[in-house]
Amino acid sequence: MLLVGLSGGIGSGKSTVSRRLAALGAVVVDADRVAREVVEPGTPALAEIAARFGTHLVAADGTLDRPALGAVVFGDEGARKQLEAITHPRITERTRELVAAAPDDAVVVHDIPLLVELDRTGDYALTVIVDVPAEVRLRRLVELRGMEEAAARARIAAQADDARRRAAADVLLPNAGSIQELQTRVERLWHERLVPFEANLRRGRTARRSEVLAVVDHDPAWAAQADRLRARLRHALGGAAVRVDHVGSTAVPGLPAKDVVDLQVVVPSLEVLDDAHVVGRLGRVGFLAPREGWDHGPGPDVDRLPKRLWGSGDPGRVVHVHGRAADGPGWRLALLMRDWLRADAQARADYLHLKQSLVAAGLTTSDYAEAKEPWFARAFPRAQEWAARTGWRPT
Repeated sequence: MLLVGLSGGIGSGKSTVSRRLAALGAVVVDADRVAREVVEPGTPALAEIAARFGTHLVAADGTLDRPALGAVVFGDEGARKQLEAITHPRITERTRELVAAAPDDAVVVHDIPLLVELDRTGDYALTVIVDVPAEVRLRRLVELRGMEEAAARARIAAQADDARRRAAADVLLPNAGSIQELQTRVERLWHERLVPFEANLRRGRTARRSEVLAVVDHDPAWAAQADRLRARLRHALGGAAVRVDHVGSTAVPGLPAKDVVDLQVVVPSLEVLDDAHVVGRLGRVGFLAPREGWDHGPGPDVDRLPKRLWGSGDPGRVVHVHGRAADGPGWRLALLMRDWLRADAQARADYLHLKQSLVAAGLTTSDYAEAKEPWFARAFPRAQEWAARTGWRPT
């Protein structure tokens, strides 16, 4: 099963995307529909709302007068929190039931308007945002929905702004054009990313780059991608992770690299990553099961350092995750090399020269990592001298 979070600002066309994904075969869990379901006539939540905010909010037919309730809580943070305390636990439980009922091979799309505002991106294997500039959404709300401009502006202002929403997105679906253009983008997303992602997870298959080695210019977007992936790992591992870091070449601004994001998870012991419950939680956010691996040691006294290796099933973002034990030296070395390369221009130049020579030699992607190890063996003492001179400590 692949769990996808879908969101977008009011007036973005998120419902259109949701309907198209359902038509293509997704199991859609609509947060607004669930929110209405838990306050239907006769439900405990509706009774609690009436007791707390007034029986006048229940219409003669027993239904909740939602506009009247909105007028009570809009702009009143205390009232809003009291309402959320009544409804949110029930919404969460019902959502879990609907997700659990989906088939094992389903692409489950959680259509949730406040995904970004609630900081929920770490809950999903992929976050899809329908992207429309605020001024375009304002015009749609006024012209197509008949809202007063002041009311529409207030609704937009109450949500996350465009920049925050875009930063949370693994996939941006622009929707300032026609419905046909949007549907074409949705269909491409479904066939090229969502369906293969789900199949990879179900078959235990990690997304990989081509064996044709390519080193590309540094992409500033790598840092934001790493942040979203780190959030998923922290969500899945909870207190089992001592820390989760972006490491490797993509974590060094200005340094060309393979388009693969490397992350490091530090755990009290590697056995934590072998636990079936941990493996299940990793799978829910798009990662495969960790397997045994090792690092080259920092010197002749330590030949190999055990670790765990795993990756994502997402064909749109290849990621390598290195699990290292907190009581071993491996995690500190990874952070040291990253920070040294960030700080030392000559070290970056030397490393880039190595990368370029290996590409020129025609190495495959698989051979590339091993071919770099002699350079790292020589670089470790330089990095350690830098650490001693600067007083470096992992941060």
